[in-house]
Amino acid sequence: MKITDVKTWVVGNPPPGIGGKYFIFVKLTTDGGVVGYGEAYNATFSAHVTAKLVEDMAERYLVGHDPHDVENFFRRAYSSGFTQRPDVTGMGCFSALEMACWDIIGKEAGKPVYKLLGGQVHETLRSYTYLYPHTGSVHSEDAPAGRNVYNDPEMAAACALEYVEQGFTAVKLDPAGPYTAFDGHQPRLLDIDVSASMIKAIREAVGSRADILFGTHGQFTASGALRMARAIEPYDPLWFEEPVPPDMPEVMAQVARGTSIPIATGERLTTKSEFARVIENRAATILQPDLGRSGGILETKKIAAMAEAYHIQVAPHCYCGPIVGAANIQLAVTLPNFLILESLKQWDGFHATLLKKKIEWQDGDVIPSKEPGLGVELDEAVCDAHPYSGKELHLQMMQTPLMP
Repeated sequence: MKITDVKTWVVGNPPPGIGGKYFIFVKLTTDGGVVGYGEAYNATFSAHVTAKLVEDMAERYLVGHDPHDVENFFRRAYSSGFTQRPDVTGMGCFSALEMACWDIIGKEAGKPVYKLLGGQVHETLRSYTYLYPHTGSVHSEDAPAGRNVYNDPEMAAACALEYVEQGFTAVKLDPAGPYTAFDGHQPRLLDIDVSASMIKAIREAVGSRADILFGTHGQFTASGALRMARAIEPYDPLWFEEPVPPDMPEVMAQVARGTSIPIATGERLTTKSEFARVIENRAATILQPDLGRSGGILETKKIAAMAEAYHIQVAPHCYCGPIVGAANIQLAVTLPNFLILESLKQWDGFHATLLKKKIEWQDGDVIPSKEPGLGVELDEAVCDAHPYSGKELHLQMMQTPLMP
């Protein structure tokens, strides 16, 4: 068996744009006509440049090769251009292609990918969702100008309660103020006050029915993060996410040692090498690899095994499309140290439209598919009908320093 063809799509994500402005998908086809799908979680360059990078990597290291040889593919791609070090762009491209290989491998075997990675540990997967402005009766247009579920305690509490009534047992928000290219900074007193008020209101609304996940984007210095942690600690969040920038886990470890809140990190990290630094420095007790960037399914299985040895849990990250979501599910099912899975609400909306059969969600849990491969099939007609023509990045930090 050999890969003979590669095709990419950059798909525009229509309003409300949950999961990002666009999704980058890839399809691999074998000489026997078997098809596998993958997705890149990559924000460094524009989407169309990234799609071309995915194609370039496939042509160099995958076309003409057996998709079963994942380790061989990893080493050649990881060493591309005399690098042999973690490269967030390169590994985003690799991750998309690698999960497409696993989709093919599973289909050839007639098994879900999780059956080929050690088998099923979990029958269902506990999931959480962000608070999103448009959910049921909670609409941003009903609020005063400038107020929304990210900065208004009353709206956030109502939205969280609505999700809990749907079945979610954990909700996430990131009310800690702007994040900039010049972080980490000291949090403003306003940001500390708003964050504490938001968490307090949600805790009072949901009680012990749901965990609260406090997200940030590496905004703070270690001392600033500890100031924020002290303010939210009374409301017992399940985690404090990425409190400092991800490039120095030694600094994140200072935060971990200074708060009782578990530290979570990982969406911006790639390969076992970067996650090893987090583990060695005891910088976090929850890892959040995103399989569209972390190095794909097998590499993240290795990351999870390293974490398991240190009693660290894994909570796969997903702020992208449903193919990364499906890959996360395949891996999470196999992990003894799985904690919780990020869900894009109930995998409804455009995420469901992109698939021939939506990811199954019930009473707060994702139900793993028993179909071969990744368990989902991309609807190519929908991809063709929703091309993205913009040049924006998937995510972008504020380009000027935050002034107090």
